[in-house]
Amino acid sequence: MSKPANPVETTDNLQDQTMQRSNTDNAPRSAIHQTLYSADTFVQHDYLAGKNLPDIAHPQEGQINWLHFVGINDVVLLKHALEPYGIHELVIEDILSRKQRPKIEDYGNYVFTAAQVYHYTSTGKLHSDQVYVIIGKDFVLSFQQKPLGLFSHLRRQMHENPHNILNKNTAFLAYCLLDRIVDDYFIVLESYNNRVEVIDKSLFKNENSDILSKIHRLKRDAVRLRRTLLPLRDVFYQLAVRGDFAIFKGESTVYLRDVYDHNMQLIESLDASRDMVLSMMDIYLSFQSNRMNQQMRVLTVITIIFMPLTVITGIYGMNFDNMPELHWHYGYFMVLGMMLCIIIGLLIFFSRRKWL
Repeated sequence: MSKPANPVETTDNLQDQTMQRSNTDNAPRSAIHQTLYSADTFVQHDYLAGKNLPDIAHPQEGQINWLHFVGINDVVLLKHALEPYGIHELVIEDILSRKQRPKIEDYGNYVFTAAQVYHYTSTGKLHSDQVYVIIGKDFVLSFQQKPLGLFSHLRRQMHENPHNILNKNTAFLAYCLLDRIVDDYFIVLESYNNRVEVIDKSLFKNENSDILSKIHRLKRDAVRLRRTLLPLRDVFYQLAVRGDFAIFKGESTVYLRDVYDHNMQLIESLDASRDMVLSMMDIYLSFQSNRMNQQMRVLTVITIIFMPLTVITGIYGMNFDNMPELHWHYGYFMVLGMMLCIIIGLLIFFSRRKWL
């Protein structure tokens, strides 16, 4: 088995170098990662891509070539890189787009798939990124707009233990990539469920004034995730169940069925979490309505208590000469005592009715 002359740089290390360059001389954060393997060979190369396309190693006869493009947004550069593989211009147009729904298309000698991945930012916002995979007979091309490190672990595993993939075809490599995309959704969904649980625990705390906006944000996040997982389910259904593509035949369909099951599990789990979010919104609105009713009940009780007192003070505030009570020696104290008795009587009445 042949090995590269120099130690292979991991994708994460190369991404760190690229980011450092971007911070120092404003160089583009773009790179190309290459993996070449056959039954008895395994080689990995990493290239930093600038304004010009780097000299990429050509695969030997019988080798499978996996090229992973990160941050290649230049049309001319991308066309030049994909020219040896005969990639259609519509596919290149889709790769340069950042708003593609998950899909799969057959172009004869290769299959093009589009997918999306998500992650939560430090501010709690759900951010999406596009991932594209082209699967040919002896090549696999994958594309990302940003260095997310999505396939770094896969490349590291292949470097540390290449025997698991040496005798596999491109369909198995494509399965590994697609499986990694689906596994990433479990991480996002776990983060989503944690946020739902935090809000659910603080649902009846009065200090959370913006809880309704948080619930609404979770609702929108669920809609975005479901809008991606449903068409992704159709992609795996075509690959694993219907078997519409000649490249994915035989052993690869067994692995793809497992990915299809994982995708269905994600949808079911997301639906359960979404139902919980909708229930939380209804519960919170009911809770706020109940609080408002309680507050209105207290205000109503106070108003009712002061109404007879206002009547009494209004009567004895009239300027009539013939009002005998005004000349009583203890008239003032008698009126105050009557008002106090009215207050006590109303409080007892409301307390027995459990209105307080």
